[in-house]
This record gives sequence, C-alpha cells and structure tokens, in this order.
Amino acid sequence: MTQLKITRQQVADKLRIQHTSDLFGIRFPLNIEPTIYSITSNISEKYNGAYWEFYALSNDGFYMAPCSDDAFQVSCENGYQGQLSADALGITACLYAYSHLSFSNNQKFAEICANHYHWLREFMLEHDEAGAILGAID
Repeated sequence: MTQLKITRQQVADKLRIQHTSDLFGIRFPLNIEPTIYSITSNISEKYNGAYWEFYALSNDGFYMAPCSDDAFQVSCENGYQGQLSADALGITACLYAYSHLSFSNNQKFAEICANHYHWLREFMLEHDEAGAILGAID
C-alpha cells in the first residue's frame, strides 16, 4: 500500500478567520497565534514581526509561516543552532506551540493541539528542511 504525499494549500486571505475558527475556535486568536509569535521571537533574533501565510494540509493539519524570502538564524533551548527558511521557521514554531499547548488543562483543546502536532510532524518529515526542523524541535 502506497502512502500518499501530504500536500499543503494556502488558505485564502478571506477564508483565514473562518478556517482557523473551524479548526481551533476562539483558542486560535487567544492562545495559538500569540504562542506561535512568541516562540518565533524567542528562537530567532532576526524575526521582528511579519505577515504570516496560513496553510491547510491534506491530512487535516494546519500551520502558518512568515511571508519572507529570508533565512532565519535560530537558536533553540535544546542547543540547536542553524538557519531555517521562513517556511521551516513557521513549521518549527507551530510544532513547539502545539506541543506546549497540548498540555492544557482543557482536555478538548489539548487533544486538538496534540492532533495538529502529529499531523504537522507527518508533513514536516517530507519537507526539504526536515533534518534541520527535527534538530530544532527534538
């Protein structure tokens, strides 16, 4: 049995609020989005805000990434240091956020975050920068 490649599709600007609401409810603007921005600022000194693209994954996952052609130097608490593209930086920050938020006292929200962590990790394993992302998150 062959496994299908997980694909991504950019969420159109006019659908962003509805899409994230369908996935996460009010927790997206209150918890998830600010956590992702904070983590990104913490792991990359060069990051100082940006417009972020939203991506829906074919396995029901979601991630967001800064809209930039720049590479970002990152330094993580696990000792990893290296460069990531904006896309890889977004995936890394989302994985950190989902992992952290999966320990929420709200069991339903924790489960949603755990599922999104696993769906995004599956997609990430096929990414060109999978080795660097794994280094940053493990």
